Amino acid sequence: VLNKLLNEIKFSVIRGNISEIKFLANGTGGAKGVDANASDKATDKNLETIVDFAKDLSKKTGSIIAISGEIDIVADSKKAYIIRNGHEMMARVTGTGCMLSSLIGVFISVNKQNILDATAAAIGYYGYCGELAYKKTIETKSGTSSFRTYLIDFVSQMDYQSFKGGAKIEIM
Repeated sequence: VLNKLLNEIKFSVIRGNISEIKFLANGTGGAKGVDANASDKATDKNLETIVDFAKDLSKKTGSIIAISGEIDIVADSKKAYIIRNGHEMMARVTGTGCMLSSLIGVFISVNKQNILDATAAAIGYYGYCGELAYKKTIETKSGTSSFRTYLIDFVSQMDYQSFKGGAKIEIM
């Protein structure tokens, strides 16, 4: 079914954690449910290899490849963004990946001429909201449920200047 979808549909963006994306590309991967295998994750040591992998997959599929994790990678066949926003607490809330995919859809729908940049901006935006939500969770001595609410609140209330001041997006 996966190969049929990839052959019949041109997806604008394909997003997943590194294990999911590896499975998509190779039919193998170390995912445990929806969680990426720790041995697959992007680090500063293997970042160049993963960026090259994402660029190659983008060339093969014709889609923007968005790999989410501690370090996020967004690539087309020629250019890649490295995004270092987010907080590990985001992984403790069910549905954060789905929310991210929805946000990417919103960003690319209003920037159809530049899907790569819109995807990188969406991931940086969402990650920064996660950082702010974590900070507020600590300040209020709250827990995971409050973190989820704060995350949604920051997504709905972020302004451009705040985002610009907190975005950690680089081109590779």
